[in-house]
Amino acid sequence: MSLVVQKYGGTSVGDIERIRAVAERCLATQKKGHDLVVVVSAMAGETNRLLGLAGQITDTPEPREMDVLVSTGEQVSISLLAITIQALGGKARSFLGDQIGMRTDNLYGKARILSVDDNKVRTALEDGEVVIVAGFQGVDAEGNITTLGRGGSDTTAVALAAALKADVCEIYTDVDGIYTTDPSVCADAKKIERIAYEEMLELASLGAKILQVRSVEFGMNYGVPIHVRSSFEEREGSWVIPEEVSMEQVRVRGVACDLKAAKITIRGVPDIPGVAAKIFRPLAGAGINVDVIIQNVSEGGVTDVTFTVSREDMELAQRISQEIVETMAAEGTIVDEQVAKVSLVGVGMRSHAGVAAQAFDALAEASINIQMISTSEIKISCVVAEDDASKAVQVLHTAFELGSSNPTT
Repeated sequence: MSLVVQKYGGTSVGDIERIRAVAERCLATQKKGHDLVVVVSAMAGETNRLLGLAGQITDTPEPREMDVLVSTGEQVSISLLAITIQALGGKARSFLGDQIGMRTDNLYGKARILSVDDNKVRTALEDGEVVIVAGFQGVDAEGNITTLGRGGSDTTAVALAAALKADVCEIYTDVDGIYTTDPSVCADAKKIERIAYEEMLELASLGAKILQVRSVEFGMNYGVPIHVRSSFEEREGSWVIPEEVSMEQVRVRGVACDLKAAKITIRGVPDIPGVAAKIFRPLAGAGINVDVIIQNVSEGGVTDVTFTVSREDMELAQRISQEIVETMAAEGTIVDEQVAKVSLVGVGMRSHAGVAAQAFDALAEASINIQMISTSEIKISCVVAEDDASKAVQVLHTAFELGSSNPTT
């Protein structure tokens, strides 16, 4: 008997009618002979409602209490789904993150999973029950409730699939797969049938919203096939799998855009050994992920260091940067929130030359100025003005013939 893990997002369980549809799909999956574990997000809009309640009280709520608050959304949805399955004649049991030993670190709001105790899940499966687990949440070593950040239910699902050695992890959402770019930006965006873990990892980290980054990391590290598909129809979606030889034939797999980037420049930094560590160690210690980094040529013994962070981390990053300025006697900081990061991703870049040159030519012809550049074996990221972001995506999508009219994508 095969084991399937399914994850349903907030829109998939947005009301009782949709919860019933999910329950019917769960029972149909079980009747096909599969053991089934279901990971569920909070109902659509519930997390934002809870955040709004806290916001009416204070602009700076204590992170531990915020995790206690927002984790309640999943408790509602898992219980309603279990009740619905039972009402339809099935057997189901719901579990919160701490009840299945979903152990995390104590970085509230974006905790990382450390381990999973699958004993209770396996016992329930042996009893013929559909196991329903609250996504997005866990518990730290002190017994405090933690949450995994936006999209954290994806990570819960893939982590469980890895721990249980499931045959597949199906991510059900309101779209029918992974596309070459956001269809709302490019109408001819094409669904990708099969994509390598590395490509999906880059796309997710660079702004594609379909999967949380850490869920892809779990899939890649433990070899869990991930199937992204629509909860509103039965047809096949997109598979995230190990790299295949045929994937290298395509130079660029997709274009991602991150509209939540901010750029910080620390001016007049002393150009001496160890300065970079002194800048980025405090940021890392605060859990801030720094992406594109540029250090200018030294002039008069000082230099400028520019880097990008997520806008949600910008206020904290700016405060830490100002402390660094004072410690180093640097000149000051400049913050720019009106930027976006547009990226090309594809494992085919390893074996095809000229991708960067073609991308830069296309942006230049469209009069789009590139402020910063970052590259790796399989990605090219350009920081541009936020107002140019959509145009940049469209230009690059067209330049590399990624639209639905191209049969090779």
